[in-house]
Amino acid sequence: MNKYKDPHGTEGKISGKIRFSLVFKLNLRMLGMLISSFFSLNILLCLLFLGTTLWRAESGAKQLIKADGIGATLTADPAVEAAGYKVTMLDNAEQGLLFPPFLQKRLPLAFPETRRWIALPGASADKNLLHRVEAATYQMLLPAEGLAYQLSYALGPDLRFFFSLMLVIIGSQLLFLLGRIPTNTKVIRQTLKPLTEMAETARNLQQDMESMRAAPSGAGIQHLAGAINTINAEQLNRQLSIDSSQEELKDLAYAINGMLHRINRAYQSQVRFVSDASHELRTPISVIQGYANLLDRWGKHDEKTMQEAIDAIKSETENMKALVEQLLFLARGDNDTIHLEKTVFDSGKIVDEIVREARLIDPNHHFTTELYSPAYIEADQQLIKQALRILVDNSIKYTPPEETIRLKVVVEKDTVQIQVQDSGIGIDPEDVARVFDRFYRSDESRARKTGGSGLGLAIAKWIIDHHGGHYEVLSRVDIGTRITLNLPLAKKPIVTT
Repeated sequence: MNKYKDPHGTEGKISGKIRFSLVFKLNLRMLGMLISSFFSLNILLCLLFLGTTLWRAESGAKQLIKADGIGATLTADPAVEAAGYKVTMLDNAEQGLLFPPFLQKRLPLAFPETRRWIALPGASADKNLLHRVEAATYQMLLPAEGLAYQLSYALGPDLRFFFSLMLVIIGSQLLFLLGRIPTNTKVIRQTLKPLTEMAETARNLQQDMESMRAAPSGAGIQHLAGAINTINAEQLNRQLSIDSSQEELKDLAYAINGMLHRINRAYQSQVRFVSDASHELRTPISVIQGYANLLDRWGKHDEKTMQEAIDAIKSETENMKALVEQLLFLARGDNDTIHLEKTVFDSGKIVDEIVREARLIDPNHHFTTELYSPAYIEADQQLIKQALRILVDNSIKYTPPEETIRLKVVVEKDTVQIQVQDSGIGIDPEDVARVFDRFYRSDESRARKTGGSGLGLAIAKWIIDHHGGHYEVLSRVDIGTRITLNLPLAKKPIVTT
């Protein structure tokens, strides 16, 4: 007995864990992006603060020099120390960084020979890194009258203020990150909700398929087909509530809907194929069963009845054998288990061989050929023969006796065209597009007279399709039909001696 799986059972728990893992990973990624943004912003703030502080230091030095000039007066002015500067006279003016002239003239201290650097006290046992940073100074070296005057500006007060400000900013950022975790989780879950509902829909379809085992076959097929048919683009949008801000998910919904439509179409085609095959097999089986009953009742002592039954059973057995072989060919083709033994050969010779065979088998029709040679193709020779035999056989069936069937091989640029033309009953325009469908016959009563299962042209089409070719069909009712096989032209094979 098959059990229907509980969507909230083990499978639901696994799905829940997967969703939690996905939400967790997406949350980490969003937090990582925020942290990266905050880090870049903090670096920018540090650079901006440092540049502003140094600019302000040079501007203050410029005001002092403007008031006292460069010399002994600047050294003795108490306002210098009160402004946070210290002036020292040096003999060597080579220390520090000298900016290029175009940059030098744009700074507050625009003297051409001004040198600059930031001094940090050396490491010692009684000073840690924080104390050393607080003791940092900005040094400006100005040469004048053969001497060098070094102006030192203490950066400690500004750095302490900046450190306090950065602690407040970083603390605010951390609080913001912590507050974003539940908000991000809610947004992610809301965004993933359509995907969750899609997964739920797919899981329900799987459960529908499993439930088919417990239901009658017909009801199960109808149930599954109906379940797929009810999924369309409108219902996906309505059920999944995908708004205009979720265009990517809407595209995904359309893609899944298209996939379900293709699955449904292939499934319906498969159901129709099985149904048609069953119908085709039922007819010869019914005939065999009827003649077997006839033998059982009257054929034991009536030689005429016995012979009639034997002939009919043999004929229907051959028909059934041919049908089964065709079904097996198409099944192997659908499963891609047919191996093509491709060689390069002259298609004109193959057509000539097919015509000679047809003349021996069917003396009631006239066969003419117009063969361009050589017309090389690279293909499986036996399969190409099979496709041509199917076309010639169809022409024989639907062409009145003493009429002509024409076969022609021509080369057009890089294509070999093989034409089979008859002067038979023709095909209705609305039926031309479906002549290669499996089990399709435009006139069932006419098909019963001529025989055949409706699989021949489907097999021929499979063969040509898998050789990179295609068909062209031109038909007029009561005038005839011309079917053209178009195959890629191959190079002449190299003969080795």
